[in-house]
This record gives sequence, C-alpha cells and structure tokens, in this order.
Amino acid sequence: MPIKWNFKFLSQFVLLSVLALVIMNVACSFITHGIASLAAAFYPGALYFVKTEKKLVALTIDDGPDSETTQEILAVLEQHGAKATFFLISSNVAGNEEVVAQIIQQGHELGNHMTHDEPTIKLTKSEFVDKFNKADCILSKFAKVRWFRPGSGWYSSEMIDYLVKDKRGYLCALGSVYPFDANISSLSFAVAFISLNVKPGAIIILHDRGKRGKRTVETLKRVLPKLKRRGYKIVTLTELYQTKL
Repeated sequence: MPIKWNFKFLSQFVLLSVLALVIMNVACSFITHGIASLAAAFYPGALYFVKTEKKLVALTIDDGPDSETTQEILAVLEQHGAKATFFLISSNVAGNEEVVAQIIQQGHELGNHMTHDEPTIKLTKSEFVDKFNKADCILSKFAKVRWFRPGSGWYSSEMIDYLVKDKRGYLCALGSVYPFDANISSLSFAVAFISLNVKPGAIIILHDRGKRGKRTVETLKRVLPKLKRRGYKIVTLTELYQTKL
C-alpha cells in the first residue's frame, strides 16, 4: 500500500523543529555568556574569554587522549590549519603516548585536566594538590604545561591560590562557548551553537573520547570551514592569551 505523505504536517514539523533548535540555542547562549561574564567579574581567577580586537578563537578539547578519536580530531585540525589546547586526563595517557606526542608535533598544546574524570571541586585541598601534581608530572614529560581546567568546570579560591603561588606559572581556563556536548548529543545543536556564539576572544569547549570524540570530529568538520569563511583563526589558548588588551 503506497505511503501518503502529509506535506502540511511535515512542513509544520520541520518549522517547529527549527524553532525549537533556535530557542534552545538562544537559551543556552544566554546561560553560557551570562555565567562567563558574571564569573569573570565577580569570581575572578579563571580565564573565560579574552578581550581582543583580533578575530582569534581558542579551541579547547577535554578528556583525551583517545587511541582513535584524538587522531581523527588531529587530522581535521591539520586539514583546516587550526590549533587547539588539549586538556588531557593523565590516567588516559598510558598506552597513548604516541598520540600525545603527535599533539605536540602538530603544534598544539597540552592542558592539565587532572588524573581522572571527576569533579575537582569535590576534592579536599590535599587531594587536589596531589592529583594536580601527579597529572603535571605525567604531562610535562611531553611538553611544558601552562593551563589547568578543573574536572566538571568548577573551581575554588583555594585552587586558584595554589596556582598563583606555584612557580610553574599555571593559569586556570574555562570557556565562553560551550555547546553542552557532554550532555546534549545533537550534532546540529553543537554546530549551530558554536556558529551563533563565536566572537573575537572566545574560548570553545568540546570533548574527546568515544562517542563524544566522534561528535567533536563531525562538529569540527562543519564548524571550522564556517569560521574560516568569517575570517576567524583558530588558535591555542596561549596564542589567544598573548593578544589580550
């Protein structure tokens, strides 16, 4: 029996779907930029974005390395001449040393994302110091590490105080363009969110490993050409930070 398409219903469904995507993007944009701006003003200590007149955007990728997806991400970045800061979890490094070396060889940089995928804010001060230093010990064998990002994105004044007093010169970095890719699996949402919210000095946050890493590969394939056409250069955190006003 032939299928009868209800084109009026389909057009309404498509329209509602697009409208829902736009509303979700606007809402999440308000949350992301609102939190970033308020936190930067009233809860200092972390870098959320950089005030710059140059059309530079920092790309940061959390939770690697992964034996498969990290290399796929690196291939996309190389194809589009983009650089990134990879916030690695040190317990993921064992067995992936060649992948980490490849990150450095291709001109990217490493960030300290602690030893395990857990909320750093829940650690005691002594636990934080111990795990932070264990991660640094492993990652610094590949290159100097300058950036720290707490697990789950929450930090305390004690953490910042420790970084300030530490002689290694660490800085804490979060971000201003986060498409909630750790929770929202929609590729279309991530692409639209990043495209709508990027501006000079923004810091993008995406994730590596498993399905998240696969989504990041596809997201970058779609987003990087868009940003390049708009005149943006995708850089590491350090390069962006050096242009701050």
